[in-house]
Amino acid sequence: MSPTEQAFATSYDEVREIRATAPERIPALLAARRRRPFVPSDGRLMIVAADHPARGALAARGRTDAMASRTDLLDRLTAALSRPGVDGILGTADILEDLLLLGALENKVVMSSMNRGGIQGASFELDDRQTGYDVQSTVDAGFDAIKTLTRVDLDDPGSLRTLELCARVITEANRARIVAMIEPFISRRLQGRVVNDLSPEAVIRSIHIGQGLGGSSAYTWLKLPVVEEMERVMEATTLPTLLLGGDPATGPDETYASWKKALDLPSVRGLIVGRTLLYPEDGDVAAAVDTAVSLVRPQVVHAS
Repeated sequence: MSPTEQAFATSYDEVREIRATAPERIPALLAARRRRPFVPSDGRLMIVAADHPARGALAARGRTDAMASRTDLLDRLTAALSRPGVDGILGTADILEDLLLLGALENKVVMSSMNRGGIQGASFELDDRQTGYDVQSTVDAGFDAIKTLTRVDLDDPGSLRTLELCARVITEANRARIVAMIEPFISRRLQGRVVNDLSPEAVIRSIHIGQGLGGSSAYTWLKLPVVEEMERVMEATTLPTLLLGGDPATGPDETYASWKKALDLPSVRGLIVGRTLLYPEDGDVAAAVDTAVSLVRPQVVHAS
């Protein structure tokens, strides 16, 4: 066992103790972490998303508090990351550093989450300021990408500040030669709640707004929902794209079928999915993740 492996926590009590008494272990483990190329040899990516709680978005599968327990979420994330064919994770510092201490980030792609200031249900939700990682902290941590949530509500002036912020971060990420992943939406308030317009026309418009941000697009990727007429939607871009899962209203079979069809489209490189896989209807995280991996890379064989 290497010195780095010996430093990993073996329980949540140990994670808590390290955080309280030896926080210097976190930068030490970041510096020693085994890394891998962002894009593997097959050109496909399977990423688990876990940045929802930092916006106060804790619901999944109709349960408003599904993501409230941190240890339960970490159990689900470590299970997902351990499955063959899973490349990495998107998250905020609190979650990523818990996983780091547990040894779950070794040889994984890691994406940092930038703007978590758009708290779900807040009056300022569309003024989505940079309250998570910035480019420098992402580089310092040795992570591979930074993700921006870019929601545009034509009736909310806060969207302009969000666009300006995202453009600056995208420029900085391209200069640093790390991936800037844009998650664009056309949004609106409906009975006081921000909802994303998932019509093909709105998604196409959001793509054009998002991919035009920043002083370079050399390292820019997109994170897009699977919607109707995805063939037409994907004609809007040449940028590498990962498909997001969201919190689906349909059953697993229908959801997986829509992903499978969209994964064959030009520019689509894989999936970046959170709640759908972490909180499946039957509770079997490993099986849900294995199914998603089989859509991204059918050649992966899972142990029974």
